[in-house]
Amino acid sequence: MAPFVERTLDELDPAARVIIAFDNSDVIDVVEPQPILEALLDEHRALRWEGGVAFFGMEDILVAGRNPDISSDIEPAYAGMGSRDALIPLHSHGSSHTAYRKLLDPLLAPKAVAYLEPHIRDLADSLIDAFVDRGQVEFHDEFAVPIAATIFLQLFGLPVTDMEFLNSTKDEILKNGGDTPEARAKLSVEAGDRLRAYLNDKLEERALESEPRDDLIGRFSTFAVDGRSLDRDEILRIMHLFTIAGLDTVTASLTCIVGWFARHPNELERVVLHPEVLPAAIEELMRFENPVLTSGGRMATADTEVNGIPVKAGDLVTQCWTTANLDPEVFPDPLTVDFDRSGNRHIAFASGWHRCLGSHLARLELRTAIDQLHRRTPSYTITPGETPQYHHAGVRAATYLPLSFPA
Repeated sequence: MAPFVERTLDELDPAARVIIAFDNSDVIDVVEPQPILEALLDEHRALRWEGGVAFFGMEDILVAGRNPDISSDIEPAYAGMGSRDALIPLHSHGSSHTAYRKLLDPLLAPKAVAYLEPHIRDLADSLIDAFVDRGQVEFHDEFAVPIAATIFLQLFGLPVTDMEFLNSTKDEILKNGGDTPEARAKLSVEAGDRLRAYLNDKLEERALESEPRDDLIGRFSTFAVDGRSLDRDEILRIMHLFTIAGLDTVTASLTCIVGWFARHPNELERVVLHPEVLPAAIEELMRFENPVLTSGGRMATADTEVNGIPVKAGDLVTQCWTTANLDPEVFPDPLTVDFDRSGNRHIAFASGWHRCLGSHLARLELRTAIDQLHRRTPSYTITPGETPQYHHAGVRAATYLPLSFPA
């Protein structure tokens, strides 16, 4: 790959414009975008355009992710998440980010979420019960959305009966279809205002209760940062971020992984017959499918460099996690899915200080839900005559995934 190139926005490949300039294009809304993404990495390890610098190779992204002069506290990124202010901990930086992560990380550590496994399995069973006798299912709407949303809402402490409102509001924030970045940001923030009002109402209800509930929101209310309790605004900014992330990324990951299995019957048969392979299969498919393509907007707060590549104060800095996961210097034969791949150090859950807070919960949900699906429907394919539909709006998902299996 070329080490570093300079391009204007007009000169960028259409896929590069989607990734680094948030172009509203369907160029990567295909079943297998990996060859398109690999071509970006082949063309350049990094590039400069008039908006800033984008990194595509693994080594540079790992270094950029730990550079203290590259901050996620950037106002355009707030709007992309439907917020008028910085979300916690995503848009915090430096010592404040460290303090928030010190509080939040233990809540979603492996031991803290392990007790959910039987509940996830039971919930998967109840959803499968509703379609198993039909021999068909539209996997996104009938399984991936409700299982991820139900687990999150119950863990978080929001009513499951509000799932439809919360999912539709989340979609209006992330996938509103505005024609320009400015229009999308405006619609996103308007939807975010509705979400914030809803969340504030829930906090008002809890303020009238004598004791905090045993859920994540209840724990936020008892937290202390540097010896002080979190205030209402901080709790709302945490809740806003958790709601967006909790309702979107596990759903997307489930559809990408199950969609891949549905197109590869030999590999599906292998994990069904040997379920002990499933955890490694999920890691490899997260590397290959990588639903969250990039870091989103980050900004250089001072002149700096990444492995000799100059980054100027004020540059927008993009880290393309999905191309890093296709980097042949790290993953031999990266376009081949290999469940036996050794040392699979993918960054589908990001890297550096902003590594995904919910990665352990996500892995537990993916492993348990897919295992239960395979116990109940061990042989499934894309429904004949149907075509899955994939869409990328910050997160890539199979938004229409029709499956068939022996009833």
